[in-house]
Amino acid sequence: MESIDHTVSLLNVFGDATRVRLLSLLQGDELSVAELTQITELPQSRVSTHLGRLREAGLLRDRRDGTSTYYALNGAMPGSARQVWELLRGQVSDRVLDADRRRSEQLRELRRGASWPDSIAGEMERHYSPGRTWEATARGLLGFLRLGDVLDVGSGDGAIAELLLARCRTMTCLDKSERLIAAARRRFSDREHVRCVVGDMAELPFDAEAFDEVLCSNALTYVPHPAAVLRELARVLRPTGRLVVVTLDAHQSLDVTQAYGHVHPGFAPDTIAGWCAAAGLLVCHSAVTSRERKKPYFQVVTAFAEKPGAPAGSPAARNGKRT
Repeated sequence: MESIDHTVSLLNVFGDATRVRLLSLLQGDELSVAELTQITELPQSRVSTHLGRLREAGLLRDRRDGTSTYYALNGAMPGSARQVWELLRGQVSDRVLDADRRRSEQLRELRRGASWPDSIAGEMERHYSPGRTWEATARGLLGFLRLGDVLDVGSGDGAIAELLLARCRTMTCLDKSERLIAAARRRFSDREHVRCVVGDMAELPFDAEAFDEVLCSNALTYVPHPAAVLRELARVLRPTGRLVVVTLDAHQSLDVTQAYGHVHPGFAPDTIAGWCAAAGLLVCHSAVTSRERKKPYFQVVTAFAEKPGAPAGSPAARNGKRT
């Protein structure tokens, strides 16, 4: 029989999600620290720390090969530890472990001589390669855009607006924070077609039908009455003008987001679509478009909507026709 201290110490070894991930990966494979870092997408220092703890507890064996250290499950694992591990691995099923297994299989494909692109077929969006980042991709896709007069509400210091500058006629940044707008003005000090305005997105200081496109990116969770904001955004859109809304999906982690100033725990896609429709917009798309990899796994909703009608001054508008 094991002592209470030994049992508690053993349970503490298994009481960490990262160590369970590493044990699962090493169940049938010998992997290096670099390979485990690549598969788990965790910092190498963190992986090495947990591997050391597992080795000290007798759960892993290691061997050196040149400058690399390889780890595998210890075939001579202490009996009590093996019993706990056998019980645990038979009960655990998790999307993180599933993703680890897929990346481990891709690594084995590379070992067997498959090219890197072949090894990630079907999951290219999950993997980094030199120069192939989301920012680089976004900047490339912007080349397809042709924008007119753009309003970015809740713009902050203009970091997102800066991406669009080369593709729009004019850019207006609006935020209620004087400090953020001051930073935006410094950012765009040499750009004549940009103006930065302090204002409330629920009471926009602009005439009706002043903009061709409106961007509302990660701003709705900060305002008390988001439906009223969407009505204001519809008001300042020109006929056939387009609205893009990016916001958190409805969630149960307001304790996390309150630290960032959020007053709402996200919104379901149907809620955003309903508010846009009530504001007189035609909703083209409203859905969850991405999911974060770390707990609490926040999801992001993207919505596209358009203001019906013909642009002011067009033949259709003069004739009283709708497009």
